Amino acid sequence: MALARVSPSFRVKNGLYRMMRCRVGERVAVGLEATFDVLYPELIDIGDDVTVGYSTTILCHEYIHGEYRTGPVVLGARATIGANCTILPGVTVGADAIVSAMSLVNRDVPAGEFWGGVPVRRRRARAKDEG
Repeated sequence: MALARVSPSFRVKNGLYRMMRCRVGERVAVGLEATFDVLYPELIDIGDDVTVGYSTTILCHEYIHGEYRTGPVVLGARATIGANCTILPGVTVGADAIVSAMSLVNRDVPAGEFWGGVPVRRRRARAKDEG
C-alpha cells in the first residue's frame, strides 16, 4: 500500500491496487499520496478513465458513536476527483462527474454533475440541464 501511494507510475500503482483486490479500470490516474482503505480494499471499484487527485482518501469503513459501518465506494467511468478529498463509505460518484478539491464526499454524486464543498453539494448541473 505504501509503495502505491508514492509510485509516480500509474501502471505500477494500478497493478499494486489490483493486487490488493481493488477493482481498477483501464487508464486510471491516481495522484501521489492518495490513500485507499487498507481494511476493505475489495470494496473500492474504480471505472475506466478515472482521475483521483493528490492526497485523496477513499474509506470503505468508519466508526461512528456506537456503530461500525462498511460500504463500497464506486467511482464511475471518467469521473474526476480533485486533490485532498475524502470519500466516505457507501458513496457512488457517477460517470463523468467532477468533485472539486478539498471536498468531503458523504453522499452519492450523480453522473455528469459538478459537486464540491464540506460536505459536498451540487455546484453545477449537467450541461444538458443548463439553459
